[in-house]
Amino acid sequence: MLPFIKANPLQKVSQDLRHDLLDMIYKNGGHIGGSLSSIDLITAVYFGNLFNFKKDHFILSAGHLAPALYTVLANAGYFSKKLLDTYSSFDSILQHHISRDVPGVEYSSGSLGQGLSFACGLALGNPKHTTICLTSDGEHQEGQIWESLLFAKKYKLGNLINIVDFNQFQIDGPVSEIMPLDNLAAKYIQFGWTVTTVDGHNFNQIISALKNAKKSDYPNCIIAKTTIGKGVSFMENNFKYHDVKNLSEVLYNQAKSEL
Repeated sequence: MLPFIKANPLQKVSQDLRHDLLDMIYKNGGHIGGSLSSIDLITAVYFGNLFNFKKDHFILSAGHLAPALYTVLANAGYFSKKLLDTYSSFDSILQHHISRDVPGVEYSSGSLGQGLSFACGLALGNPKHTTICLTSDGEHQEGQIWESLLFAKKYKLGNLINIVDFNQFQIDGPVSEIMPLDNLAAKYIQFGWTVTTVDGHNFNQIISALKNAKKSDYPNCIIAKTTIGKGVSFMENNFKYHDVKNLSEVLYNQAKSEL
């Protein structure tokens, strides 16, 4: 089991992780907007004392959120934090998208939407343990997501939890303009899933939803309403910070001070 940290101190843990994440992306670029929106969710999964990752599984379907997962895994002791400095560099195992070359990573990401299918397979093959998948709202434009929902219902995968990082943006702009999802919770319910909607930056709500999901007999979806670029004023709700190639020193210092 990973070290136990109560719900309230998770906020401090997440704050420290955001600094590590910002440092990593400042040096090498990367997908910072979604990483900042999702890192509270991944923090809750790994440090909330709910799961045992010697037996349970975590699948990051939205593989471009690798900086968030790498930061959490390094701080959880899966590999040295010094390795974060090599992110996205030649010969580094920390690739721009997640890969099983990295200790603690169970899934090498491909096209968006595929991770939930992989998670369904793990849940079906390992029914006594929990499989958690993190998807993005933009991923729900992919047909494979909906095939996975049907599969999970058919095989009664009550040990499957899909967390949706619902930050409302994708690489080209608002999800609502590019391909509207409308009432996503209602869609999941129609597909036979149990659904909970939470504030994706409120650890009490996240932990409570995860606890309830572990008790369910049905596949579980947690729709986490988050903010892209959370914690940095000029990044929040700005899809242009989906991916950053070169963050200026001035903006880096501003972000550090705000975090």
